[in-house]
Amino acid sequence: MEDLSLHILDIAENSIDAGADLILIKIMDKESEDKIILQIQDNGKGMDEEAIKKVKDPFYTTKSVRRFGMGIPFLAQAAEQCNGKILIDSTPTKGTNIIAEFQRSHIDRKPLGDIGSTMMVLIGGHPEIDFLFLYESDISSYKLDTRELKRELDSVPINLPEVLRLIKDDINEAIKGRI
Repeated sequence: MEDLSLHILDIAENSIDAGADLILIKIMDKESEDKIILQIQDNGKGMDEEAIKKVKDPFYTTKSVRRFGMGIPFLAQAAEQCNGKILIDSTPTKGTNIIAEFQRSHIDRKPLGDIGSTMMVLIGGHPEIDFLFLYESDISSYKLDTRELKRELDSVPINLPEVLRLIKDDINEAIKGRI
């Protein structure tokens, strides 16, 4: 995967496959600490201790359509290549919380990528799922909560192309030039 937004997309899709109906995606740009932290938290089916131990193995998957699972192993590798780490906390029937930390200034750190498009794809492809997207930096913050947005839109579908374009542009404008 060429950028961090694609890792976010992959892990969020795993959350949807796990039955989540609420997914938190948080990006913390801690320039003063030379860190970027990604968090993807869901309320899906969760994993037991044995699954958590196996999930970093690319040859372990719970999916029947393929015999390998590359999302979490690739994210872990990307973090570790940049003096970072990945933490996975999960409870069966409660959900999963994945935190990936990267050294911000590391030469091998992948760029953030088009996070607006990533969120547009997730929301457009899964309008029944609620997403809470948070971005925090040393100097600014941004929040998009689809639950609030759906209330404001009333009877207008959240996956209407015009709405999705506004979401994408709003996110990209809010974090433009940051990471």
